[in-house]
Amino acid sequence: NGAMQVAQRSASVTGIGAADGYFTCDRWHLVSGATAGRLTMTQTADGPVGFANCIKLDCTTADTSIAAGENVLLQQRFEGQDLQSIGKGVTGAKEVTVSFYVKANAAFTFGCEVYDQDNTRQITKLFNTTTGWVRHEITFPADVDDGSSPFGDDNARSLDLSFWLHAGTTYTGGTLNTAAWANTTAANRAAGIDSFYSSTDNNFFLTGVQLEVGSVATPFEHRSYGEELALCQRYYVLYSAAAGAATYFATGFGYTTTAAISVFQFPVPMRTSPSLSTSGTASHYRWLNGGTFLTCSAVPAIDIANPFTSDVIFAQSSTTVGHGGMIGANSTTAAYLAFSAEL
Repeated sequence: NGAMQVAQRSASVTGIGAADGYFTCDRWHLVSGATAGRLTMTQTADGPVGFANCIKLDCTTADTSIAAGENVLLQQRFEGQDLQSIGKGVTGAKEVTVSFYVKANAAFTFGCEVYDQDNTRQITKLFNTTTGWVRHEITFPADVDDGSSPFGDDNARSLDLSFWLHAGTTYTGGTLNTAAWANTTAANRAAGIDSFYSSTDNNFFLTGVQLEVGSVATPFEHRSYGEELALCQRYYVLYSAAAGAATYFATGFGYTTTAAISVFQFPVPMRTSPSLSTSGTASHYRWLNGGTFLTCSAVPAIDIANPFTSDVIFAQSSTTVGHGGMIGANSTTAAYLAFSAEL
C-alpha cells in the first residue's frame, strides 16, 4: 500500500497520539510514545504526478516540551519470509533502497530507518522536506555481519521501515547511526531530527513508498486497487455497514437455542489466525431467523479461527437449533466486524 490506495479502517481519524495503532491507510502503523502531542491522520487526495493519494499527518496539539522517552514514527512492518532475497546477515548480503515522495508545510529534517526486529540491529539516514513534493532515494548498505543475524524465514515481524518524526533524548541524544548496520543503541536512532509536534501549523505528507533489493531505486510499481486490497487483506479484513443500511455479513445456522454461528471465509488467506474487533454494543448486530429479527445479546466473538476461515458466535435470546439465517447490522446503527492479523 505504498501509494496509500487502500484505507479499510477510515479515511480520517482525529485525536491520535495517546497510543500506537493502525488508523487509516492499510499497513501503515503509527508508533506514538509518551507524548502530549496529538494529530489527525487522513488518506488525502494529493500527490505528485501519477499518485492520487497520500497519508497526511496534521499536528492538532503541539508538544514543545519533549520528554526523553517520547517518539512518533510512521512505519510499515514486514514478514521475514518476504525478505529472504536480501540475504541479510550472511556473506553476499545485498543493499536495500527505499524511495518515497514527501512534502510538509515547511523545511524539516526527519529520519528514515530500517530496523531488524529479529536481531535488534538498525541504521537511519536523514532526509529533508520542502513545501513541494520531492522524491527521495535512500540506499542502505548490506548487513553482512558474522552470519548470525539473518531474517527469520517465517510469517513473524522481521523488519520495520520507519519514518522518525518526533523524539526525545532517549533516541536523539547520541550520534546518528548512518554508515553501517549496528546493534541498536537507542540514542543513535533519531539524532538530528526535527519535531513534527513543534507547532500546530505542521503537516507531513507521504506517498509512493517502495523498498527494493539493490542500490537502484526503480520507478514506483503501481498496482490496481484490487491487487493492493488483496495484499492488504492478508493482514486486515473488514465487513462494515453504514447506519440506515440493512446489511448482512454472512449466512449461518442456529447453534444452540441462544446462539447462532456464522462461518466467514476470508477473501485471501490471512497471515495467521486473526483476532476480531467489533463496533459499539451487542444491539448493533442482529440475526435474521425464520423471518424474525433477533437483536444480539452479546457482541460477536470468534469461536474457532484459522488463516482461511473464522467461526463467529452471535448470541440472541431465542434461536431455533439447525435453522439457517443471516447475521447483519441493526439497520439504525453503523456496525463492523474486523479481522486482524497485523504484525
